Amino acid sequence: MNSAFGNRREAGRELAAHLNAYAKRDDVTVLALPRGGVPVAYEVARALGARLDVLVVRKLGVPVQPELAMGAIASGDAFFLDERIVDYAGVDKHELERVIARERAELERREKLYRGNLPPLDVNGRIAIVVDDGMATGATMKAAAMSLRHAHPSKIVAALPVAPLDSEARIEDIVDEFVCVMRPHRYFGVGQFYIDFDQTSDDEVRELLDAARNDT
Repeated sequence: MNSAFGNRREAGRELAAHLNAYAKRDDVTVLALPRGGVPVAYEVARALGARLDVLVVRKLGVPVQPELAMGAIASGDAFFLDERIVDYAGVDKHELERVIARERAELERREKLYRGNLPPLDVNGRIAIVVDDGMATGATMKAAAMSLRHAHPSKIVAALPVAPLDSEARIEDIVDEFVCVMRPHRYFGVGQFYIDFDQTSDDEVRELLDAARNDT
């Protein structure tokens, strides 16, 4: 195994190889966490012969350190807050409310931008494979899985190219299965494991979603 993926789509192809048990089934839906998870999930869905949709999740970043997640929100009013990080960072109630309001507005914008008037794919009774380009604190994946529980899938699979060594323990209470290509000992951030980790654009997200709809 190489120490880094060339880009997100290459990571998706490697991740798909770890999900062979779900290939060519008619009860599987792949859900991408935008934006970075979409190129990864596109390759997973194509390899498995499954339908692709987005599950919009917004990280709640600490105001003075936005990359540090103190929680997350997701479609379906899912909300997860890590009280330990809130206390550690000294975030007060008003700061927290401002962050939540800003991220809710962005979540609604992205829902409309990526999906338009199309309804979310129905995952009731289906296997939902939730894909991102990597995991740091686990807050985003946790909010995504919490959101999905309300849609009553038969199984939630968290699927990632790379995550910290203890990542499964962080989300095992909310997902049914955890699939990850690499879990390195030394982990400083997701971008560390990609040669090309340029930000995924909204246009790329829409193009890949359109391509996936045309494939199915």
